[in-house]
Order: sequence, then C-alpha cells, then structure tokens
Amino acid sequence: MTSPYDFMAPEDAFLGLEKADAVGYDQAKAVIIPFGLEASVSYGGGTANGPAAMIEASHQVELFDEDLWCEPFRRYGIVTMEGANPNKKDIAVALGCLSDRTSSVLKDGKFPFVFGGEHSITPGAINPFLEKYDDLIVLHFDAHADLRDGYEGEHYSHAAALRRVLDHPTVELVSIGIRNISAEEIPFLEANEHRITIHWGKDREQWSVDDIVAPLKGRNIYLTFDLDGFDGSLMPATGTPEPGGLFWNDAINIIKAASEVGTIVGADINELAPIDGFHAPNFLAAKLAYKILNYSLGR
Repeated sequence: MTSPYDFMAPEDAFLGLEKADAVGYDQAKAVIIPFGLEASVSYGGGTANGPAAMIEASHQVELFDEDLWCEPFRRYGIVTMEGANPNKKDIAVALGCLSDRTSSVLKDGKFPFVFGGEHSITPGAINPFLEKYDDLIVLHFDAHADLRDGYEGEHYSHAAALRRVLDHPTVELVSIGIRNISAEEIPFLEANEHRITIHWGKDREQWSVDDIVAPLKGRNIYLTFDLDGFDGSLMPATGTPEPGGLFWNDAINIIKAASEVGTIVGADINELAPIDGFHAPNFLAAKLAYKILNYSLGR
C-alpha cells in the first residue's frame, strides 16, 4: 500500500516516536493530516501555526494511558503527513485539497485525523466520510454554533463550518458546549431541530453524558473539536475564547462514552492559535488528540 503524500520522520511527527516504536503507512491505522488553513479568522489570528504547535507539544505527551492501562499507540500505529500549504485566497480550493488528502487515507481503511487551522476545514475534511457513510453523525465541541450561512462575505467562513456540513441533508449534528449564537442562525436551527441537538454551555451542570451520547448509539461518528469549546481560562490560545465552557473531564467523559456506544471514524481539532512562550494550551490540544485516538482505536 502506497500513498501519494509524503510523511514526517517519526521523531519529528506526532508523539515524536523513536524509530523502533514507529510504523510505516502500510501498518498505521491512524494518519495525522496537518492543514493550517487560516483564511477567514474574524478576531484573533494564528491558527496557521496550530498544527505544528500541536505536533511539537505532542513530544511531551506521556504514551501510557492510565485509563486504558497500556500505551495505546502500539495497538493502532500512527503516521503524520507532511503539512500542506493551503490556498488562503480561495477557501473552496483549499477544502478540495484537504478532501483529497482525507479521501486517500479513508480509502486505504485508515483513520484520518486533521489538525487545523481554522474551523472552516471541517466541511473539506468530512466530505469523503459523507460519501462513505449513510448514517454519519457529527459530534461537535465548540463555543459557537457555526450555523451562519457565510460570514463577512465568505461562504466557507469558520463561522459557517457546521452550516456547510449540514448542507448535506442526511447529516445529523450533536453540538456540545455552545454559548454563542447569533439571531440570524436561529431560523435555520429551528427549521432543523429534527437533525440538530445542542447541549448549551449554560446548562453544563445539568448535563447527562448518557443523554448526550444516546443519538450516537450504533452510529458512525465524525468528531470535530473547536478548542474554544473549552473554557477561556483553560484554552486562551484561540481566536475567539469564551467563558463558561468545558473543562478537561467534561470533554473526555463525553468522548469516551461516544466511543463506547458508536464508532468514531474520523476527527479534526481546530482553532489553536499558539501564544509564544505559553505551552499549556498546545499540550492540552496534543493530549486531547491522543485521547481521541486512544478511545477510537486503542481499546
């Protein structure tokens, strides 16, 4: 099995594995796809640097998972593509490039995991999944509903990421941690309540994990995680931080439960805007990626 894309040396790639612990593309079940698209940010910038920061921070992530009581990467194997140079002047072109990468990995029977970049990456990343799975449901962590039909003149804006995903009429969406929505998004939300479920950040203390994951039971799940879904005190390194959000165990408990009731088939993490000299947010994003892989593939 060969890939048309180049891959990073294992010591430089996600998790910074020694050569003795690494596998090649043939053996790997997980493929990291760095895609630092930054073209429609509307507040703070820096997401183009997110993938590289996550990969660098991942070299400090402990490989032993105390929940699964093993080093799960050994059960699935992982490789990292060389980063792309996305077309920032035409988001549609950039998303086509990302779809090609994701499609190639998915056709080879592997788990594509995209590191963004801004949230506008998700419609491109998810397209091949929509072609493959008739029952795909999206598990979405975010501070924002992202249901605008474009923003500031850009159809594929980061603020329209989930609206573009829902352009596909068969997709269902479960959104977690939303605490920022505009009046213009409400008519679309109300017209699509049969396929959109939102668990609002304001209600976090009343959440039931079992209730949240119930729609995922027996389904193929695509997980998209906008890091501003975390509380701004935990994740300040993002373009649009919001108070009142998720904390680590909130997110991990939901992801773990989702992996137990359904099948997570792919994922992306986006909107990391690294802060010089402040490593904690980068590390959090890297460890989150490892935990998602572990629950999805490492059992």
